[in-house]
Amino acid sequence: MTDQIMTDEPPETVEYQLRTADESSVATDGGTTVSSDTVDGETDAVDATLDALESDGLSGYNYAYLDEHTKREVRRSMLKAVAIPGHQVPYASRPMPLARGWGTGGIQASLSILGPDDRFKVIDQGADESVNAANIRRLAENTAEIETTTDTTDADLIQTRHRIPEEVLTDDQILVLQVPITDALRKVDPSDAANRRRHAHKNYGKMWVHLYENVVEWGEINISSRYPTMVGGRYLMDPSPIPRWDVPKLDDADNLFVFAAGREARIYAVPPHTDVEPLAFSDREFTVERFGGQSCHACGSTDTYLVEVSEEAGDTDRETNNTDREFETRYACNDSSFCAKRRENPELPKDHHLDRGGVDWGPKTASETTGSRKTAAGKTKSPGGEAE
Repeated sequence: MTDQIMTDEPPETVEYQLRTADESSVATDGGTTVSSDTVDGETDAVDATLDALESDGLSGYNYAYLDEHTKREVRRSMLKAVAIPGHQVPYASRPMPLARGWGTGGIQASLSILGPDDRFKVIDQGADESVNAANIRRLAENTAEIETTTDTTDADLIQTRHRIPEEVLTDDQILVLQVPITDALRKVDPSDAANRRRHAHKNYGKMWVHLYENVVEWGEINISSRYPTMVGGRYLMDPSPIPRWDVPKLDDADNLFVFAAGREARIYAVPPHTDVEPLAFSDREFTVERFGGQSCHACGSTDTYLVEVSEEAGDTDRETNNTDREFETRYACNDSSFCAKRRENPELPKDHHLDRGGVDWGPKTASETTGSRKTAAGKTKSPGGEAE
């Protein structure tokens, strides 16, 4: 039988009551009845909250986004990392407004040491204007109200992904590198527990075997990035996926290098004037990338790290819709900021902003022809010799 509403009132009265109830309430999820006054009140509250966010911006956040307890913890981890060069120091990595693996560790390290008077620069594989670099820079601008720059020599703090700038860094600058994988030994053993024991005992024989097998197979060590390096003669370090071209810049530099991994919650550092030596054999020395005499098509540089750029050769035939178009490979400086300066002054040295010249900063520096080279600290090194 069809259900009926049992009542003594006339049908038209019941219909009126049902219609009135429908107008004054809202059924959600097919069950719970909510008063329309409640819904209107909640809507007004949401609208007020959104209006407040639009008017106040990010004023509700702490300075530089992170809370002070988090900043202190990150800074304490940095101090321990500086005291033990190359050692991986754990810390409590916090959730950030981007996915892990996209620079969350670098952002936490940068925001923890940023001050109101600092100038901040962000590099994404040599470029200042990539989406990732622009978003990180905007986050720092909105939450810390600091000045940002694309000039390497003008920055106090530089956060970078997979590159070290071509211009020499000074003792007033800090370079924070984003790190996807913290342990160099993970190439030869995926067990972090076993690798920590190897670090504790300075047992890196398995890495040497890996390099030897590399030489047997290829005739040379052909590791393109994350080249294993020994820091201070004690810890084997993964220098992040920087190219081999940048590895010599870590040795005896004036500035502090901080390596931060948000996903793995680890921080390690290379303090100023620390010996950093890439692993190599006496008969298979460490080498950097070779470009076969190529130069940057924009500025003509031959002493910078170059990347291949494929461009279409000639004009496109749109009328015939020809898909068999030819492309040509050209080379360009990976460091876009320094390339712009070289376009204005092709003879600009990498140490143009220093009060001393001939500073060694990576391969192919001006001092190669003299038979000796100067480090960023001003000391002179002869080829294969010790610093004087």
